[in-house]
Amino acid sequence: MNQNLDQVKHGQSEVPVEDLFLRRWSPRAFLETSIDTDTLKTIFSAGLWAASSFNEQPWRFVIGRKGDAVWERIFGSLNSPNQSWTKSAPVLFASFAKKTFSQNAAANRVAQHDVGAASAQISLQATILGLHTHGMAGFDPEKLSKSLGVPEDFEAVACWALGYRGDPEMLNEQQKQMELSPRGRKAIAEILFSEWGSSAF
Repeated sequence: MNQNLDQVKHGQSEVPVEDLFLRRWSPRAFLETSIDTDTLKTIFSAGLWAASSFNEQPWRFVIGRKGDAVWERIFGSLNSPNQSWTKSAPVLFASFAKKTFSQNAAANRVAQHDVGAASAQISLQATILGLHTHGMAGFDPEKLSKSLGVPEDFEAVACWALGYRGDPEMLNEQQKQMELSPRGRKAIAEILFSEWGSSAF
């Protein structure tokens, strides 16, 4: 099942790209298998090297391992649909963006963009190591920030599950259907313009 699902979820690109990008996907079924500290350090270290405006590096990540208080706080901030499948994830983490630049306290309007760039690199490093991530927007930002004691100058961006992929049979029927369906993306002509709305190629 695992090998077949890897084939089903493997992306199909119009033009050649690195296979890593086509292998990365966001499962909902996770094994409860724990992840060792060195592996976690490697995964998050990849995020350190993302580009950011003025090298601010506005990203912060709070990580919880299943069974500890931080995992429970992150889990408690998720909406019910996300709680239904994250309950087996061995690691939950949350991403935060510093809203101002450290050098002059001016608003950083691209902070969330830069957190996304770091998060993408974290996800790709996890894929390289045989793990998967799944980012979530379905959570209560205020509850999460309050429960974790996050300073006012930081805003919650996303919550994430991290782990080894599990059996789709552990999911409800709707989730299972999504898990087993092939992935797709817009055509490059839909996102790359020479003039707005006109394909660049």
